[in-house]
Amino acid sequence: MEICDKLIIGQSPAIQKIKNLVRQVSNSDLNVLICGDSGVGKELVAQALHLGSHRKEGPFVKVNCAAIPGELLESELFGYEKGAFTGADRRKKGKFEVAHRGTMLLDEIGDMALFLQSKMLQVLQDLQFSRLGSKKDVKVDCWIMAATNQDLDVRIREGLFRQDLYYRLNIIRIFIPPLRERPEDIQPLIEHFTKHFTENTERPLFRLPAESLEFLQRYPWPGNVRELKNVVGRLMLIGDWETVKRELSDRNTTLIGREFVSSTSAPLTNGPELVQKKTFPPLKEVKKKAIREAESKLIRAVLEETGWNRKQAAKILQISYKALLYKIKEFNLDPTE
Repeated sequence: MEICDKLIIGQSPAIQKIKNLVRQVSNSDLNVLICGDSGVGKELVAQALHLGSHRKEGPFVKVNCAAIPGELLESELFGYEKGAFTGADRRKKGKFEVAHRGTMLLDEIGDMALFLQSKMLQVLQDLQFSRLGSKKDVKVDCWIMAATNQDLDVRIREGLFRQDLYYRLNIIRIFIPPLRERPEDIQPLIEHFTKHFTENTERPLFRLPAESLEFLQRYPWPGNVRELKNVVGRLMLIGDWETVKRELSDRNTTLIGREFVSSTSAPLTNGPELVQKKTFPPLKEVKKKAIREAESKLIRAVLEETGWNRKQAAKILQISYKALLYKIKEFNLDPTE
């Protein structure tokens, strides 16, 4: 089995397209930008590119730009000389030097501090930089990839990401759709994770009930492939499909179900008296109001989750961008107004 099929699991048209693109560019050394929601497998795509290239014998180095504060990230990436700052008691190589003749993955590049982005632009231009506390340039030879779960176009408009850096990174762009948009990948992923857990834990193979696949293909997977892997691992451990199914169902309905019930329910005290006075609203009116409230709350929650990125929210809600704008206006959800 070739590297692509080992690391990138799935049979959907989107995944097949990604595999073909990986095969085409794996020896190009062109900068690659990998986009997609958290948990879709961006690092695996980067590894597939690396292992399919002439650099496969070299190191694959990943740095999470969101997990390290800007000042520390600079020294992590470029290294430092002895005495460069308090506590620098020796020279230390940066990740770029470690990745020499291999591949560097800048994960969550959208969260990189602006002052570092300008320095990164120079590195991308000539693969040359200086360690902190040094005036001597260090030249490296590595393939640079970046990954993000953010919409960089929006970050650019907000002044949080340099447009020139984006153009440097976005030579080859690979977008990985969320798992909910490719349900045909659920089964091969389950088989892959089941085999993996069986081999690594020596537990007996757990077989899902026949009706479970349909349920899992309908579930929206907010945590994407990572969430599915955790669910399969839990099933392998406890072997209780009904419990896991109930938890997933509760998780799926919490956002709109519980909020809707709490906002529309009222204690029916003095029930007979209420019936006699005919104070109950028509069912059609209640239904219409409930739908509007549920829609409004769900749209607001998704917009807040995406930082009011309307394009990303429209994708999550599976409606057109134009329809979302109409709903925002209809429910008066625009935070700027």
